Amino acid sequence: MSKKIPMRQCVGCGEMKNKKEMFRVIKTAENEILLDTTGKKNGRGAYICPDEECLKKAIKTKGLERSLKTAIPQEVIENLTKEMETIAAR
Repeated sequence: MSKKIPMRQCVGCGEMKNKKEMFRVIKTAENEILLDTTGKKNGRGAYICPDEECLKKAIKTKGLERSLKTAIPQEVIENLTKEMETIAAR
């Protein structure tokens, strides 16, 4: 019997994908918004494709804000974009 693959929905494009293929953005108890590369940190999470277009769409449609249940400042959005670019470049 094969092992079940966990699937998550992207807050940008809405596609269901393998959890390991996606980035997890979390809101910690201190209301910090971070990119969780391990997928194991504590906090409210939202999944997003490793694609800059999905991040832009998630911000434009407020999908990321809705999932994390908080407003996201512009500087945090810029940091997330930079982090995603560096990780995608690897």
